[in-house]
Amino acid sequence: MRHLLALVLAIAFAVPALANPDRWRAEWPNTDFSRTAVDFSEIMSGGPPRDGIPALDDPDFIAVAGESRLDPNEPVIAVELDGATPRAYPIRYLTWHEIVNDMVGSRSIAVTFCPLCNSAITFDRRVGGDVLTFGVSGMLRNSDMVMFDRETESWWQQAIGEGIVGAHMGTELTTIPTWMESWEAFSTRNPDGLVMDEPNAARPYGQNPYVRYDSSDRPFLYSGELPPHGIPPLVRVVRVGNRAWPMTRLAVEGEISEAGVTITWTSGQASALDARNIGRGRDVGNIRVRDGQGRDVEHDVLFAFAFHAFWPDGDWMLGH
Repeated sequence: MRHLLALVLAIAFAVPALANPDRWRAEWPNTDFSRTAVDFSEIMSGGPPRDGIPALDDPDFIAVAGESRLDPNEPVIAVELDGATPRAYPIRYLTWHEIVNDMVGSRSIAVTFCPLCNSAITFDRRVGGDVLTFGVSGMLRNSDMVMFDRETESWWQQAIGEGIVGAHMGTELTTIPTWMESWEAFSTRNPDGLVMDEPNAARPYGQNPYVRYDSSDRPFLYSGELPPHGIPPLVRVVRVGNRAWPMTRLAVEGEISEAGVTITWTSGQASALDARNIGRGRDVGNIRVRDGQGRDVEHDVLFAFAFHAFWPDGDWMLGH
């Protein structure tokens, strides 16, 4: 009993200490920790230090026809902006770098991927009159990547695209409609397109460091509530705004038109979080989300636990 009481007291006194940002100030001298939208106790280290996962800036591209390393089912993030040559950003590279700061036409963008949430979102890097450059902080909140901008060292929550600590607290980034799909789907539709070339870094590109992660019972470094309705926490859902459609439903129905959008599911995309070789992961399907005029809609395909963590009052589109 005495040992149990000592443990309880130790935990009680540790919580306020963990909520104190002083332990971060040496690594983050320019971050304004007086401005925060979240409790600091919700933020934890994911293991790597600041820039331990190095974001990429202005990567090189090659023609689709010249790419021979990607398996047909390998996932890529498709960026197709009006007036610009379509570009594919392979997940085999983003798994190891998580953020790509790039220019597409006249637009400054950040292509992001958080493996622990399966969240792939592209943001406009313009905030007010400034163009921000994003890096990987090494911090997590609800198992989701916390990004930072190099200009003010503010911290940003990747899943919601919002500043949570620092000068840009409360600022929302503009999301650009992009999507994950198989390399075969992208290259077939865009034979004259571009694909990001392999970075010049010592990484085992094409390998998944999170083998069988999306078959796990619980998320990594997550202690929040699990999703309602008996939905497994690592089931993928398609999020549009504050609504989520489980991929299990989409895989059965193929196409769903609800809440002003049409979501289509087709087979042929490998999970990036299953097999050791990304291109050999099990088929999780391709998703497109369009409005009534056939235009691509901003969305994300992330794990159910992450949707519930960031949209606790969100709508679950479970069908009948």
